[in-house]
Amino acid sequence: MSLAPDVLIVGAGPAGIATALALHRAGFAVAVTDCACPPVDKVCGEGLLPDSIAALNELGVTIPVGVGFGFRGVRFIDGELSATADFTRGTGIGLRRTVLHALLIEHALKAGISFAWGQRGTRLAKQGVLFNGEIVRPKLVVGADGQNSKIRKDAGFGRARREARRFGFRRHYKIAPWSAYAELHWGQRCQLYVTPVSESEVGIAFLSRNSKLRLRDALADFPAVRERLGRAHACSAEAGGVTVSRRLDRVCSDRVALVGDASGSVDAITAEGMGLSFRQAIALSHAFKSGDLSEYERAHRALRRRPAFMESAMLTLARHDALRRRALALLARYPELFARILAIHVGAASLGDPVIRAAA
Repeated sequence: MSLAPDVLIVGAGPAGIATALALHRAGFAVAVTDCACPPVDKVCGEGLLPDSIAALNELGVTIPVGVGFGFRGVRFIDGELSATADFTRGTGIGLRRTVLHALLIEHALKAGISFAWGQRGTRLAKQGVLFNGEIVRPKLVVGADGQNSKIRKDAGFGRARREARRFGFRRHYKIAPWSAYAELHWGQRCQLYVTPVSESEVGIAFLSRNSKLRLRDALADFPAVRERLGRAHACSAEAGGVTVSRRLDRVCSDRVALVGDASGSVDAITAEGMGLSFRQAIALSHAFKSGDLSEYERAHRALRRRPAFMESAMLTLARHDALRRRALALLARYPELFARILAIHVGAASLGDPVIRAAA
């Protein structure tokens, strides 16, 4: 790994690698370090929405044909109620997070980006960055080291304007997808996602405020999904994690910037975590190239606005059963309205859509 990169990125998950690709494409020498070694997994719904795929394409990353499973839209289900909407532009892709991570690493290595895996103790220092016992002096340090970011803490960006936590668990099952849609099943205790991740595999994930709830018990609330799974073989262990909705006071200074979950996040119910980090990576590369990182601060706030709005709406539905059932009945009756809401969710329409305002 070069000890004199223009940019040192701490954290080599999807957010960190996307940032490396964006800055490399902008003409900077980039190095990436991580305390783990690949393959690195993390609990998530594993569905990439069309805007996330568009951001990846802008970074020069295409998902090869035959990798993952394409889905045409989203289906909301609450008991006997069901509402379905297609994406107005493009399709989504479900794929294992480890597959996506390997794909991003492959693109970064081909681009000549250097990695240092298994490096613990990388910290900010007054003179630069303490890395592997030496001081490195990059022009920019990027913290892409997740929810509990050490770079964020070292840089003094730790204070959050707001923060809320929930819990998620995920497991994969060897069974052919039964739908061309990503399904979100609503229940009183949790929300359950069914995401096709290959021609012969689905991922089941749920989100809850109860840290002790596990998938076996959660599935009891969704008999239709449990029946679909039948005796399907579980092909991964149940894994859990925390989803945090967090907004920070600031995400950059003159020599440090945060991206991905390190920079704040929205609840995983939006399925926008990775897509948001990809767009942040692109915005940071533009700002750093212009020589004015304050542009990134403004762009970061703007990029968060739409996912935060959708997060608020969806969590409101999660909390209020009667309101949710009325809303789903409305969306089922008027699928074109659901399609327009979904278009807003994936950035294909404006939050100012007059039809949506009228419906609200």
